[in-house]
Amino acid sequence: MLANGSGEGPYNAVVLLGPTAVGKTAIGIRIAARYGWDIISADSRQVYTGLDIGSGKDLAEYTYEGQQIPYHLIDILTLDGEYSVYDFQRDFYALFDSMRSQGTVPFMVGGTGMYVDSVVRGYELVEVPENKSLRARLESMSLEELAAELRRIKPCLHNTSDLEDRERAIHAIEIQTYMQSEEYRALKAQSGTEAERHGVKPFVLGTSLPREKLRANITRRLAERLDGGMIEEVEGLHRQGYSWERLERLGLEYRFVSEYLEGKIAGRDELFEQLEHAIHRFAKRQETWFRGMERKGVSIHWLPELEDKDARASAAIDMLEREGFATP
Repeated sequence: MLANGSGEGPYNAVVLLGPTAVGKTAIGIRIAARYGWDIISADSRQVYTGLDIGSGKDLAEYTYEGQQIPYHLIDILTLDGEYSVYDFQRDFYALFDSMRSQGTVPFMVGGTGMYVDSVVRGYELVEVPENKSLRARLESMSLEELAAELRRIKPCLHNTSDLEDRERAIHAIEIQTYMQSEEYRALKAQSGTEAERHGVKPFVLGTSLPREKLRANITRRLAERLDGGMIEEVEGLHRQGYSWERLERLGLEYRFVSEYLEGKIAGRDELFEQLEHAIHRFAKRQETWFRGMERKGVSIHWLPELEDKDARASAAIDMLEREGFATP
């Protein structure tokens, strides 16, 4: 049995995943409060300072019944930098090692599928040195030619978003070229993979809602964010010196609101309609990603699709206790 939610057993970490607008943060906070855990956020936009309303940080929720729940990987860098899956995995492993040394269970909560999957399935990621000669050759190629080159060297391409942007395509080719090099093979032979070194064994919880309820939540939350100053938030970021291109690369709310402020979207009603449709499609892609994780062997223990968050949190705690995670 695990004492105080920590110790030796079949699992040494817990993950709570699910699509947008299902209440992951609220459920995660209830679980964390019960066990005395910190939360490691797995959200690709909440890492950035200034992305508050559009990314749904809801930091006030981290105070629950008078208890402040510690959180990590939120507000850790500005938009001057770029945060990648490699960065997330590296930072997670550092937190994992620190928390395990303190006798507690690392608890990840989030919906960025690739971030979660990189830890759950132990992606083999490396810090790739810049290849100036390769980049010089690629710079003269069109996006279509870059996409063809990437597919040639990586036929089993899972992240098709790399095909939609020149810089991402070039970086993806640079990564794949390095991973096929003798230098990388020698490094791998000497040190093994990060996943092997850290030995993360996660118990994975999943939460979602019936499709119509999820759609209603997305629509309601979007209206609240627009009324709560999301347009002004994006406008303020641009005034701070961040280009429209940089803001658009953040996707969803930041992309569509930027296009609205640039005059590419005619009015607020059209903004709402386009963004609502885009978020619905994003939620479906998240669910598809999680089903893909299951097909690849990840066991996700889905909570009942109840509207009440306390009931779902209780169901999660029941599952955890059956696995030996003992509450204090």
